[in-house]
Amino acid sequence: SVNLGSSLCVVMTVARNQYERMGSDVTMQCGSLDNDASVSWKVNGTDVKAQHRLEGPRLILTQVNLGHNGLYSCFQNPHGERRDTIILHIGIPPREPTVTCRSNTYPKGFYCSWHQLYSTYIPTTFEVDVQHNQRSLEVQKDSVHKNRCHVRFPEVFSSFPYKVNVTAVNALGKASTTITFEESTIVKPDPPERVTATPIRFNPRRLEVSWHSPATWPDIDNFPLKYFLRYRPLIRDQWQHVELSDSTSHTITDAYAGKEYIIQVAAKDTEIGTWSDWSVAVHATPWIEDPLPIASTTEDSSTLLTETKTSPIPSSNAPQKAEPPVGRAAKLLTFFSPLLLGMLLLLMW
Repeated sequence: SVNLGSSLCVVMTVARNQYERMGSDVTMQCGSLDNDASVSWKVNGTDVKAQHRLEGPRLILTQVNLGHNGLYSCFQNPHGERRDTIILHIGIPPREPTVTCRSNTYPKGFYCSWHQLYSTYIPTTFEVDVQHNQRSLEVQKDSVHKNRCHVRFPEVFSSFPYKVNVTAVNALGKASTTITFEESTIVKPDPPERVTATPIRFNPRRLEVSWHSPATWPDIDNFPLKYFLRYRPLIRDQWQHVELSDSTSHTITDAYAGKEYIIQVAAKDTEIGTWSDWSVAVHATPWIEDPLPIASTTEDSSTLLTETKTSPIPSSNAPQKAEPPVGRAAKLLTFFSPLLLGMLLLLMW
């Protein structure tokens, strides 16, 4: 109690938390009142409507679920003095967390992440322990991802395995998972960055693809990466693949002319580990030749003008039927044939 002035006394009640398992029957005790005390209960300021029963200073709820969460207060009869306040939290104990570890910054270190397959509905924390060569390693929590931690490699090319234990803990119980791995098995770079695909002028079947190694890979000179390129036209589902050593560019030479392509690249340490995820997809279309200009003529009463027009599609007019060629001698014979016939008739006379 807090004494305010000389005559006013106010009773301050601090709410306490009570955690209970979903589906169970829950008993809430009104402070330290005797078993024969008579009390009434309210939840969130209203009468308790859920299925329940009263046993002296106790409130018993049956088969609780998330709907029973709330602020419960008990009052002693007959004057209605508040004797206790309880915040009820319904949840479930944690199950074994799923744990994965990966090194995308080899050889600097690795990170481990974990998650619960099912929600516990109440606050759950995780304890992480990493062992290597019979000693515990320092674990640094991630500043962004709450379910992730970082560990530095104590040495490179170690033959000793790493053991990671993650324990999930809440007010209703705990559960743990332990995984063991070799250093080389968890190396997996991030995908290549800034992938570009450019058409090559006058080459309708080529695309020039280039990319950068992931910025998170710390020592590309001493720990080089190799790359895997895949590409396909949008009209087909089947990918074509090219594996490259440490080059960060490649020329596609078998593209379909005029077809849009989708292109992705993955990376891997040249000796250990697994391939990265695919890079963000880029789209590109090989070089397309500009349509040839089409010449057309127009004639007015005084001059003959020639115009040049560019058309995106060929003309649909059918070609005119050509006349058979006629030789110069045949033309002369056709012209003089009536004259020769007349001279022949005069000679016959």
